[in-house]
Amino acid sequence: MILTVTPNPALDLTYRLTALVPGETHRAAPPAVRAGGKGLNVARVIAQTGGAAFALTTAGGAPGVRLADELEASQLPSELLPVASPTRTSIALVDESAGETTVVNETGGPLTDAEWTALRDATRRLAVPATAIVGSGSLPPDAPDDVYADLVAVAADRGVPSVMDAIGRALILAAEAGADVVKPNRRELAETTGDDDPVAGARILLDAGAGLVLVSLGADGMLAVPRAGEPLHARLPQPLTGNATGAGDAAVAAVATLLASGTDDPERLLRRATAWSAAAVLAPLAGELHPSYPEFEARLVTT
Repeated sequence: MILTVTPNPALDLTYRLTALVPGETHRAAPPAVRAGGKGLNVARVIAQTGGAAFALTTAGGAPGVRLADELEASQLPSELLPVASPTRTSIALVDESAGETTVVNETGGPLTDAEWTALRDATRRLAVPATAIVGSGSLPPDAPDDVYADLVAVAADRGVPSVMDAIGRALILAAEAGADVVKPNRRELAETTGDDDPVAGARILLDAGAGLVLVSLGADGMLAVPRAGEPLHARLPQPLTGNATGAGDAAVAAVATLLASGTDDPERLLRRATAWSAAAVLAPLAGELHPSYPEFEARLVTT
């Protein structure tokens, strides 16, 4: 069972528009509503691909009730910790004519010290049967910087791999704690390390203590920078258009699934992560893969 921890979930609203015109008024059908946040998306993809996942997250206020209801309806194994701050909302505007998606993410509200303690205690309890631990997504305002580093420590104590998808100081501390894999995208990596070169930025995280750095490059595919050996790059022969909102989460799901099965070869991790990420772009909602995902891995160009 792969445990995913999402400290700052969101109620995802996805609107599909014929065309998105800045500054204009748009009419749309009611949105697709889904319990979201990176860790929940990761858990959904793991479940879709036949793996066992358990999602630990929080829920608060009226949006939290809707999130809990949707999550229960999805039958995804999960535990929700009640918090005082209302669960944030994330709005995705899918421009069907351009094949692009615009996302507006609320920051969310802070957790109390007691709520952070409850989340840490639940993580330690649920880590007992886990085969891997994933920490993923933004953190609420005023969150402790060591939230994801603590998850890495819990995984190390249990002797299971850890995958962290974060940004800023939280990502640096997760690397210093020895995360097996960290997976920022190009922008997050530059913002975290101050270096616009993805390879140079990745090496900063490796020097801090990470085992492998995977960098999402959008339409350009994905980069893997291991501790030993040369960087590897994978991409499809032609870029895809669609909803890329959950592409990075699909990559994390791929990596966690392989690590949990005992596979840690950087090239295999890169190829599976790139293929699943591409398949997520063609899916209508974050947390899903297009059914053709097994085919993408064979089509990848790796250098």
